[in-house]
Amino acid sequence: MAAISNGHEASSFNIPPIKFTKLFINGQFVHSISGKEFETVDPRTEEVMTKIAEGGKEDIDVAVKAARVAFDDGPWPRMPGAERARIMMKWADLIDQNVEEIAALETIDGGKLYHYCKAFEIPAAASTLRYYAGAADKIHGEVLKASRELHAYTLLEPIGVVGHIIPWNFPTTMFLAKVSPALAAGCTMVLKPAEQTPLSALFYAHLSKLAGIPDGVLNVVPGFGPTAGAAISSHMDIDKVSFTGSTEVGREIMRAAANSNLKPVSLELGGKSPLIVFDDADVDKAAELALLGILFNKGEICVAGSRVLVQEGIYDEFEKKLVEKAKAWVVGDPFDPKVQQGPQVDKKQFEKILSYIEHGKREGATLLTGGKSVGNKGYYIEPTIFSNVKEDMIIVQDEIFGPVMALMKFKSIEDAIKSANNTKYGLASGIVTKSLDTANTVSRSIRAGIVWINCYFAFGNDIPYGGYKMSGFGRDFGLEALHKYLQVKSVVTPIYNSPWL
Repeated sequence: MAAISNGHEASSFNIPPIKFTKLFINGQFVHSISGKEFETVDPRTEEVMTKIAEGGKEDIDVAVKAARVAFDDGPWPRMPGAERARIMMKWADLIDQNVEEIAALETIDGGKLYHYCKAFEIPAAASTLRYYAGAADKIHGEVLKASRELHAYTLLEPIGVVGHIIPWNFPTTMFLAKVSPALAAGCTMVLKPAEQTPLSALFYAHLSKLAGIPDGVLNVVPGFGPTAGAAISSHMDIDKVSFTGSTEVGREIMRAAANSNLKPVSLELGGKSPLIVFDDADVDKAAELALLGILFNKGEICVAGSRVLVQEGIYDEFEKKLVEKAKAWVVGDPFDPKVQQGPQVDKKQFEKILSYIEHGKREGATLLTGGKSVGNKGYYIEPTIFSNVKEDMIIVQDEIFGPVMALMKFKSIEDAIKSANNTKYGLASGIVTKSLDTANTVSRSIRAGIVWINCYFAFGNDIPYGGYKMSGFGRDFGLEALHKYLQVKSVVTPIYNSPWL
């Protein structure tokens, strides 16, 4: 079984009080119109921390109206890009100044590792904000060389009011990955955080106000998918929806967008990503990479390397090292700096993962390690590895979204490519090899939006990220994300009596 932390560090950690629990609409924290609230639960203790105002359709209507006024009549889309950048930079500085409090909110709300959030995830998200601030004054169209007597050029204009619906596994990263390029483009927006993890989004809304983002530009409405999320997707006055989450919900959002005002949609959906390890790999490093690929963020990551394909020449050695490392992996309180894996986000996800583990056992896969919950309190699950799996097994085809790996053996490069592509998803993939020829061949053959060679989870603000197949379309990060929130307008005038076209 996995190593267990005693959690003494957590007992002395001073968790800050929760300050913001209401909806943030038009620059103010307000009650929901219905007066409804929902509980947010600490996954470490299974205890209710506070109650959050529950936004519904009526609240979304109010937020959209505020965003519409801010777009149609307000200063944000009309101010010079450099001025938008200045305000965004100030917001990023405020995030840095409050990093400890935000990290604590992420830990008690989503079970995320406090020290990782503080040292890496939140500073990286602030850098995303700065990256797009740097692009805000570099949004240019182009002069076109027309083939007849016409002078033509293009303008890149903000698309308008955007609806963002973000997931619970990376509340900070997703919040700023969506909001930053939309702000740089000059859009206004309504954002619905996941009901499991609303705390950091509301804190970021507070900081945005302090930074000087005008009222109505950013509205944050916690609520549930079937009510608040559906209202965003079907709203006639929202000009675009950006969603990260499950493929099933992505389908519903596309339907709602089509049935309303045909708003464009960008979707980053599920994954069942392969990590392919070839015979020439350093086995020890490859095992570390594979373990990180499935256990980082307790497996609650859509690009998790949940299918590990290992060439037969090193398979036995790889399996042995992998199991050794998994058993030494430290599961426990996420405030403890020694801990590598905290609790799953909530009871529903916890039970879903355990049910998939039982599926694997029933289908005849070999459980090499793990497979059980940890402790008597909190949503902790052991790192779990199955071998002797078949490609039609549920644990190989479904996105489990937890610390559960399916380990497989392959013979040839052709077998590896075929197996890697044998999924409805196409979000990410990894290759471990010392051969440039192998890396080139496989990376061009896998149907996925990002391919990592001798690394995994190698994200960057300037690296576009998104899916193929049923993993969605559209890209976050990079300038491609900025262009999601812009539209192209062509302007044409005739040329009279000119000797030149």
